[in-house]
Amino acid sequence: MSGGPLGALDRWRLVLGDVAEPALPCGSSRVSAMDGALTWLYGRDEELARRGERGAGREPSTLSTPAWIDEIHRLFPRETIERLERDAVERYDLHEVVTNPEVLARIEPDPALLQAVLRTKHLMKPEVLELARNLVREVVRRLMEELAREIRVAFAGALDRRRRSNVRIARNLDFRRTLRGSLGRWSPSKRKLYLEKPLFFARSRRFSERWQVVLVVDQSGSMVRSVIHAAVTAACLWNLPGTTTHLVAFDTKVVDLTRDVTDPVELLLKVQLGGGTDIGRAVAYAAGLVESPRRAVVVLISDLFEGGSPESLVRTVAGLTSQGSQVLVLAALDENAHPTFDRALGQRLADVGAHVGAMTPGQLVAFLAERIRA
Repeated sequence: MSGGPLGALDRWRLVLGDVAEPALPCGSSRVSAMDGALTWLYGRDEELARRGERGAGREPSTLSTPAWIDEIHRLFPRETIERLERDAVERYDLHEVVTNPEVLARIEPDPALLQAVLRTKHLMKPEVLELARNLVREVVRRLMEELAREIRVAFAGALDRRRRSNVRIARNLDFRRTLRGSLGRWSPSKRKLYLEKPLFFARSRRFSERWQVVLVVDQSGSMVRSVIHAAVTAACLWNLPGTTTHLVAFDTKVVDLTRDVTDPVELLLKVQLGGGTDIGRAVAYAAGLVESPRRAVVVLISDLFEGGSPESLVRTVAGLTSQGSQVLVLAALDENAHPTFDRALGQRLADVGAHVGAMTPGQLVAFLAERIRA
């Protein structure tokens, strides 16, 4: 962002917009340009205008979408740019933000914009889709790096208290023996204990039996965030020792995406969002993939608004749990884990032995690691 920090009056002017002109005129060309860029977006919001926070300007804006992108990149810090681009797509449905090649060439990669790409990819010409693919690739790379760290921690293996390790990691510290071996280095005057030789446990990295993880994800439009995180999670779990991972997507039909898991970018671009749902059919397909019931975790990711037979779904889940399989029903798998779902159906599934809730991808990984170790 060019220039120094804004003063309090300038910030209030940017909050209130053109309606504040008589009392708070723009004090500089920079503030005027920022005000114009904000009005281009938020001036179309009737609710803000009714509250007197920001109304449309007196003159119609001559900014095109690419010119607006250029303006906000010139005027605002990165975190503000990401918020403005996200609001343009999510709040005002300005699909040109992700279908215009000039815009895509400059836009900041962001999960919200990835969602917009998945919703509008059918509108894109091939050359535009290629630019969008670059955005998808960068967002997926960032998500995978973040989740991979959590997977390394969760699946590091259980502490093996019979073996020592030279790897100095705090969570592996043998506190009791380290303390006992250092008692002779206690300083009464300084009231401090000096550790002479910290000792660390080793970790067991092998799982005695192979487990299956079957991710079953609802690809209706409301579940787009969960679709993204399910694809990333499946890709991260793919090469994990001791596990076999499957990924199944569904609406009224069921599509097995397992062979595409290693390329989550292309996988996401193949996903067809929207349509109805037949959750029971998808879970029945997943049940057919289970080879060793007591070493299988079926993760259903859906808002549970069933277009098929709820009774059939409940029967299938009951069959899975009765044979010893773990069934985890997630109404959301995303960074917020704040779901909207059919709670009545969720309760029926819980009553037959499913775990029902919402998780972040990291929480799902921790859940899987706990079950597999057990």
